Amino acid sequence: MRISIEKPDNYGVAFSSLCMLHCYLTPFLFLTQGHLSFVPGWWQSLNFLFLALSFLAICFSVKNSTSLVVKFLLFTFWFALAFLLISEEFEFFHLPEAMTYAAGFSLAFLHIYNKKYCNCNEG
Repeated sequence: MRISIEKPDNYGVAFSSLCMLHCYLTPFLFLTQGHLSFVPGWWQSLNFLFLALSFLAICFSVKNSTSLVVKFLLFTFWFALAFLLISEEFEFFHLPEAMTYAAGFSLAFLHIYNKKYCNCNEG
């Protein structure tokens, strides 16, 4: 039995965009919820939900991609994003948030590029 997702790049763009939106909204959550001394667990878990969903989208996208460079870059930026999110979660390294945004934006861009220029119809 073969599992496939139709138009995985669309999902990749959506998950990357939602992940970036989540990252942008987190500081506003802190500002508006000043009485909270921590980020709610469900909010933090969204990082890893988006990370898992974006990994699945990448796995299905690379099956239809004709560009080795795009395949490599999709996984490279996903691993960079995973590293940044895990470092932030467990406070291994204090890296600029802009790096996380750049990785998420790069994933969304690569999915759009892959959809437009690197797709084959033979799945």
